[in-house]
Amino acid sequence: MPIPGAKNVMPDPASGALAPRRRRIHFRPWLRALHRDIGYLAVGFTFIYALSGLAVNHIKDWDPNFHQINITHRLSGPLIGADEPVSKRVLQALGVHEAPLELYRASETRLEIVLDKRTLHVDTQSGVVLEEGQKPRFFLRAANFLHLNRGKKAWTFIADSYAVFLLFLASSGLFMIPGRKGLIGRGAVIAAVGAAIPTLYVVLSRTP
Repeated sequence: MPIPGAKNVMPDPASGALAPRRRRIHFRPWLRALHRDIGYLAVGFTFIYALSGLAVNHIKDWDPNFHQINITHRLSGPLIGADEPVSKRVLQALGVHEAPLELYRASETRLEIVLDKRTLHVDTQSGVVLEEGQKPRFFLRAANFLHLNRGKKAWTFIADSYAVFLLFLASSGLFMIPGRKGLIGRGAVIAAVGAAIPTLYVVLSRTP
């Protein structure tokens, strides 16, 4: 029986003498610390990939990269003269400093001014200008660019590192909590449900 006030020792089977008890190594505090720090590191990446994923999932319903522009401008008309002077007058009136990529007549009263991301349909008789084109969605376009890995080779390395982080977070999360609330209890049930959802979807939808 333990002696009050005595040090934590155990008898040595070989000599019968008392030997110090080995300290038990607890891995969960280290695991939780790594899980926490890598989780903080992955926050920015997770926001980018999650928001981009939501946007790309609904690509049939909207353009996740660009706003569609359809604006009518009314200038004082008629706009009489050669194509280039009329074009300069229209661009100046609309505050456009971009040089046209193309300039041509669609009809006697219709001048087309083609810019980088938009086209100006000019009715030279009435002075009405219909502006059609696209305006980039700044954040989502950049997020989609990264998510779809359209960048340089360096981003492939970064994206692979993020994937490894996610694998670590998922794996370490299984072992962070001991007992019935952890992997040997309800944690196993919840993990099984999470794994069953994509599996059942593939089976029931008969894809791919």
